[in-house]
Amino acid sequence: MELKGKNAIITGGASGIGKAVVEKLIKEGANVGVFDINQEALDSLAKEYGMVQCYHCDVSSSEDIEGSIDKFCKHNNGTIDILVNNAGIVKDSPLISILGGLKKHDLDTWDKIIQTNLTSVFYMSRAVVEKMFLKRTKGVIVNVSSVAVNGNPGQSAYSAAKAGVDALTKTWSRELNLLGIRVAGIAPGFTLTNIANYSMNEKIKEEWKKKTPLRRMAQPEEIADGIMFIIKNDFFHGKVLELDGGLTM
Repeated sequence: MELKGKNAIITGGASGIGKAVVEKLIKEGANVGVFDINQEALDSLAKEYGMVQCYHCDVSSSEDIEGSIDKFCKHNNGTIDILVNNAGIVKDSPLISILGGLKKHDLDTWDKIIQTNLTSVFYMSRAVVEKMFLKRTKGVIVNVSSVAVNGNPGQSAYSAAKAGVDALTKTWSRELNLLGIRVAGIAPGFTLTNIANYSMNEKIKEEWKKKTPLRRMAQPEEIADGIMFIIKNDFFHGKVLELDGGLTM
């Protein structure tokens, strides 16, 4: 796909991997819309890149999504060529904890993580594919998954959500190819983002570095390069690219 003049939406694009994708798309001449719930980060992004279209949007809300997409389309001839479902949160919680007394996995935490990491992908793609269909756009959807699909202790909700994202990727690739819409995913390894910083202490980071054959965590720009490869390569479809430093060999 030639990116110059194409219209792209990135969820969670105000920081981390999403922001790295935004920066690369801008350099390629794309028109970029960022959907994010962090208003402070959106303001900072808008200040840094005046051409970026920023929308305060809770991607776990279908109403928020529909309204933000309508606004984006009004500014971009009603067309969406690229969607990157990147927004996500992590909060570790074991199914059962015996530290300080018996404690079960919090239900609100489960619901929040599933809504933000999985349901948002469904909501966003449902709304964007409608726009692509109406405009007969042969677009591309990239879903950001995780190595956690293989099971990560303490991450029942996150691992389940990302496994669901992979299932949606494969299902939609079989449904939407008839419309000329590509769907693919990327499963990053442990990456130096704000999420990693607040969810992992230094000891845990060092442990994962040792487990990764390359002995380090990924930079957001490296994962963004993988996303850009998927967007640009018109023959990449229905697969989840594992970009994890060899962790899942």
